[in-house]
Amino acid sequence: MEANQVLKRADVPVEQTWKLDVIFPSVEEWEKALDGIEAEIDQIVPFRNTLSQSPQQLYECLKVTERVSREMEKIFLYASLGNAVDTSDQAAQARAVQARGKYARLNATTAFIEPELIAIGFPTLKEWCQQDQELAVYTTYFEQLERKQSKVRSFEVENVMAMASEPLSTVVQTYNSLTNVDIKFGSAIDEKGNPYPIEQGNFGALISHEDRSVRKTAWENYSDSFLKFKNTLAGLQIAGFQKDILVANVHGFKNSLEASLFPNNIPEEVFHNLISVFRKHLPTWHKYWRIRKQWLGLDEFQVYDIKAPLTDQKPIVPFQKAVEWISEGMKPLGDKYVGILNKGATSDRWVDWAVNQGKRQGAFSSGVYDTSPFIMMSYNNDVYSLSTLAHELGHSMHSYYTRHTQPYIHGRYALFVAEVASNFNQAMVRDYLLRTQANPIFQLALIEEAMSNFHRYFFIMPILAQWELEMHRRLEQGKAMNAKAMIDHCSELFQEGYGDEVVFDHERVGITWSQFSHMYMNYYVYQYATGISGAHVLAENILAGHPGAVDRYLTFLSAGNSVYPLDALQAAGVDLPSFEPVEKAFNYLGSIVDRLENLLAKK
Repeated sequence: MEANQVLKRADVPVEQTWKLDVIFPSVEEWEKALDGIEAEIDQIVPFRNTLSQSPQQLYECLKVTERVSREMEKIFLYASLGNAVDTSDQAAQARAVQARGKYARLNATTAFIEPELIAIGFPTLKEWCQQDQELAVYTTYFEQLERKQSKVRSFEVENVMAMASEPLSTVVQTYNSLTNVDIKFGSAIDEKGNPYPIEQGNFGALISHEDRSVRKTAWENYSDSFLKFKNTLAGLQIAGFQKDILVANVHGFKNSLEASLFPNNIPEEVFHNLISVFRKHLPTWHKYWRIRKQWLGLDEFQVYDIKAPLTDQKPIVPFQKAVEWISEGMKPLGDKYVGILNKGATSDRWVDWAVNQGKRQGAFSSGVYDTSPFIMMSYNNDVYSLSTLAHELGHSMHSYYTRHTQPYIHGRYALFVAEVASNFNQAMVRDYLLRTQANPIFQLALIEEAMSNFHRYFFIMPILAQWELEMHRRLEQGKAMNAKAMIDHCSELFQEGYGDEVVFDHERVGITWSQFSHMYMNYYVYQYATGISGAHVLAENILAGHPGAVDRYLTFLSAGNSVYPLDALQAAGVDLPSFEPVEKAFNYLGSIVDRLENLLAKK
């Protein structure tokens, strides 16, 4: 599909959509489940103040809670996925609101469990696990709860916080409605005056268009559309930060950064080390800008030239071809892994890859314990989309292995390790294509994609992580905050990153913070950079044929939250608390820049 053709959701071919009827056969069946979940939640209530009676009583409570939670997760998933692919669909939006309300009710109802477990005492819980084989599955969970017991409040406080989660979540929901539905981006215009309507789903294709006029007008109109709502967006973002600070204060953390890192037992130096190494290696990015500027023959190198194609022969990669190449790239992990991935991306329809009006920005992999993974993206028939698909399939395979290995209590994993598996797939597929696709034009496209990926995860995200830290600190210190202060600081950080090589637009660059819903996920963005660092160490070990590397990686995928993230990575061969993985990733980035320079010199 051309970049200037954006379908309505109703016109999308079914083979480009995911198969939601495996969750519920119809909206009517979903509504029945929603209507019935209240009575299911009520079955948990009688267990309050009874958990200390016996290990059997405790296990019965945990078993009932698990059953209800698993049903609630499916209800929530079905509603949220339907809303994501068409945020203008009012009925889908209403279902998502209903599901969030029921989820908050469940969390409020179960808020007594952890305070009562702490009151029982961990020596007793350990003894019970030794006595009761069924309860023993919760041993690690109890050990992890013991570590965080000082941060768990009374039932009354946890109950209120759970009930407050629904109104607090409206901040990000409002942001999504504003940026995916209400803000209209207008059109990009090519050199001949032809319009290209800008949607969240095709902006990536427009900003990498061969026509500089398309890139320029796409970037300017997209940025200006956010700037028109800068005060509203600032208000929403401040509210999002205030929610983080509220949660941190209620649970006794010194600040929101500690609150983000503590549950996964991640020391603060992991965050600060990343920022330190990033700033040290900014000259690598400055060199990259210079190479691009020189090759493109530009007097001035603009932000909208960062993804300008370096050749007018842009490779076309249909979705089916992308799945084939991704499968080939992941072959070192074995036939089982590849078979699951390939089937999921094709006949099982894990992927909703259509480009349609109203589709929310970005891409994600979702799913719950009792479902397959579900991937949402907008596939634009290029190398960038191939890479995004590989990335999201990495998340999906991580989820698949975790859910098929771990019991429900450990059947999910921390965000900190999530970005390792996704970037690992990209690294493996990129290596395969660089080795097998000898065409210089395709090689160039692969290098461009690699640099685009690193630009997002190893340039934009560390900058936004610094911005996020400073914004949280200012609010935690009671300092004034408004759109101007947020734009100014973001602009300062990007100006340092771009150096003297990129023509700078203070306002349009400074509004970048408002273009990522990730900013509503307390200190998420830095994890992209740590994730890509860990991913490259793991891929390097497997591609080098290190004995046991594949088995260690598959064990990592299967660990869920049965171990802390850093421990899971350490067992797989990655020491993320040290500087080494991030330094290695920057060295790899430097080698790609050198490879690009050499390839362009030959051309």
